[in-house]
Amino acid sequence: MLSSPGATRTAALDPAAGSVSPSPVRLPLESDLSPGDVLRALRDDAMPFALTGRWAGGGAVLGSEPVRVASGAGVLDLLDIDEVQGPAGFVGGGWVGYYGFGLGATIERLPPSPPQPESRPLAGVGLYDHVLRLDAGARWWLEALTEEAAERRFDELRERLRAPVERRPWRLDGMGLRGAGADGHRAAVADCVERIAAGELFQANLCLQLDGAFEGSALDAYADVAALLQPAYGAFVGTGDGALLSFSPELFLRRRRREVESAPIKGTTPRPGDPAAAAAARETLVASAKDAAEHVMIVDLMRNDLGRVAEYGSVSAAAVPQVEPHPGLWHLVTRVRGRLRPGVTDGDLLRATFPPGSVTGAPKIQSLKVISQLEGTGRQAYTGAIGFASPAAGLELNVAIRTLEVRGRHAWLGCGGGIVADSQPDAELREALDKARPIVEALGATLPAPRPPRPGLDAVLGLPRLDRPDPAVGLLETILVADGSAVDAERHVQRLEQSAIEVFGLRPPPGLAERIGATARSSRSQHARLRIVTHADGTTNLSLRPASSPSAPVILEPVLLAGGLGAHKWADRAPLLRPSGFEGLICDLDGAVLEAASASVWLLVDGRLVTPLADGRILEGVTRRRILEAGHVDGIPVVEGPISLGDVQRAAGVLVSSAIRVACAAALGPDEPSLEARRIASALRSQLAGAIA
Repeated sequence: MLSSPGATRTAALDPAAGSVSPSPVRLPLESDLSPGDVLRALRDDAMPFALTGRWAGGGAVLGSEPVRVASGAGVLDLLDIDEVQGPAGFVGGGWVGYYGFGLGATIERLPPSPPQPESRPLAGVGLYDHVLRLDAGARWWLEALTEEAAERRFDELRERLRAPVERRPWRLDGMGLRGAGADGHRAAVADCVERIAAGELFQANLCLQLDGAFEGSALDAYADVAALLQPAYGAFVGTGDGALLSFSPELFLRRRRREVESAPIKGTTPRPGDPAAAAAARETLVASAKDAAEHVMIVDLMRNDLGRVAEYGSVSAAAVPQVEPHPGLWHLVTRVRGRLRPGVTDGDLLRATFPPGSVTGAPKIQSLKVISQLEGTGRQAYTGAIGFASPAAGLELNVAIRTLEVRGRHAWLGCGGGIVADSQPDAELREALDKARPIVEALGATLPAPRPPRPGLDAVLGLPRLDRPDPAVGLLETILVADGSAVDAERHVQRLEQSAIEVFGLRPPPGLAERIGATARSSRSQHARLRIVTHADGTTNLSLRPASSPSAPVILEPVLLAGGLGAHKWADRAPLLRPSGFEGLICDLDGAVLEAASASVWLLVDGRLVTPLADGRILEGVTRRRILEAGHVDGIPVVEGPISLGDVQRAAGVLVSSAIRVACAAALGPDEPSLEARRIASALRSQLAGAIA
């Protein structure tokens, strides 16, 4: 829902909840440094950023040392700022940062997101009262919203831009396909095409993720690669615990006074280095009916989105798309323009248009639902937006594609494309990787060649579908209470605290371990289940009830959930219950078996007891970890490794483990567990008896 057009605006600069009267200042700086080297000069400041390429009419905008920092869904309200007049082309400062894809769920009611590899706020912005500006004439300026800011920083920054610039090393390794990988993307495309044929939607933008290891300076990596690729809307954002390196070619929104513009990209083909081959590829893109269909739908979607906040009749789009060259690719681009209604704020504009239509699909809300069901990895900054909201220069945001996200030593890069009625899974996979290739190679890494499709994926798509639990219900831990003692309580509390930090950004209240101990001691059952639920506000509830027999066998029903349940244990258990009464055996789109709905899975295969890898798609069960630490059971080695549904069907035995069950035999319904599975489960319970005595 859009906010009222008459919403109250905040002051142009409000670092401490009070008004500061702006008096824009522009001072010349004598420097011949490149934008990359100026960014290096800011490296030791708090939250440095750089916007390079076509921003604000061309050149670059850089800054550091924000006077205020904000994160989360509330950042959209901060964009309702008063305008000030400055010199022509003046930026001066304002809110700069990122708006993650997940903000869409705060605007519209959407299903829960797929699992995410790292925690990151929905959005993160800083309020900068000054910036360094390289204008279209290649001259540097210090621009400030107040005289005080200019006086505070001018001398220091002038000296920095005269000093030698230090370059620091960096390295990106790996960049393999995450989760279900190539087969998962092929299956998602095939499923989406079936939904389009059934009339559920017209187009959805489906993405996959590449993961790698990063070492060194992310800031220097951006400076080096941006100089090489010259992205149209490049951006570096220091996030405190990491960085965003965006090499985006796409303008999401540009607002100057009441005029607003978007330039959605849809339609892509590789652009070879040979001029003749590049020209031929360009003509192929122009003649492609599939790319034209993708493009027209998204342009219409962007027209409709802008129409929600624009004056009646003011929205227009070019009749014929432009073909633009970008690093390694040709893209179809159309400019959509409109005039905002009086009283519409930048926050209103984003609520009407976010997430960008080119990375969602049509109809937008239905495509967002399909994305949540078919993508195995939750999007974060990727496919959101990065840029500035300035009281002097207006609003300018890119579409955060071709964007490397770095946190610690972990780096990840999303890639994808629009799926329409005649999309082919292999072709869509190639297109997604073609978009990532120039970025990955410029970063010095290698893009893996996808493996040929595995047989049997059609059977996986035919499995019953599992809905994702709602994180808003809370985080869950279940602890076995044996004879008044909470088994492995310390490990459970550690896992709950880590999940609460990553999901809610807070820790459970202090004294939780003491509460657990007191509750366990109050148990009158030999074996009881202690349930702990932590909510988004930090409140934590404990409840105790008798536990069922740990040796009862479990009958499993294969179900499909792209990306699995992830690394957290959710209190919302309703989606995991099966009408059959069996327990769901969760499989990913590539046919990989991940876990049971409430237990870890083990297979007896080739004389080993194998459990799926903890790659972010499964919960690392406390009992699972104890079994792996033991290294063997009854002389049988225990290891981690990939497991398919076919492996389950062929295994000599299937077991499940959890805090309450400890270990018990299992089978695919309606079969009964094998005698060998029962024997190993009994041996495991005896072996772990010391932990539950």
